[in-house]
Amino acid sequence: MVDQTADAVVLIEANLDDQTGESLGYAMAELLAAGAYDVYFTPIQMKKNRPATKLSVLGQPRDREKLTKIILTATSTMGVRYQTWQRTIMRRRFTSVETPYGLVQIKIATYDDLEKRTPEYADCAHLAQRYHIPFMTVYQAALVAATDLKQEE
Repeated sequence: MVDQTADAVVLIEANLDDQTGESLGYAMAELLAAGAYDVYFTPIQMKKNRPATKLSVLGQPRDREKLTKIILTATSTMGVRYQTWQRTIMRRRFTSVETPYGLVQIKIATYDDLEKRTPEYADCAHLAQRYHIPFMTVYQAALVAATDLKQEE
């Protein structure tokens, strides 16, 4: 359970103008496996009108060096830039709800009087595959169960 409403994250970025899509996917997998919160790519234009990709990595400030080393190893960049950002986050806890297809974990996020309930993707995907039904069928069933749970609380 995340019981705080503020923390810091580091944003590490590099512009890549000579990197294949396959190697970008590999770099993303390595960064996520090393604990990055998120990894994303943005199409950009660089000097001499070359199309390129901006790699952005969000992680814990204490992981900056580890993530930087992965970027320098897994990509063609010769340097990175980084910033540390303060952020506001919602408190999070988890519960499970019963659906016609099985149990689905629900993430409950709160901040002051705001609340969001989100079915866990992996649970919904697993049940959809197991029963050969659309993902959204399971997801919607979990949302209904989460709403019913809220009314019982």
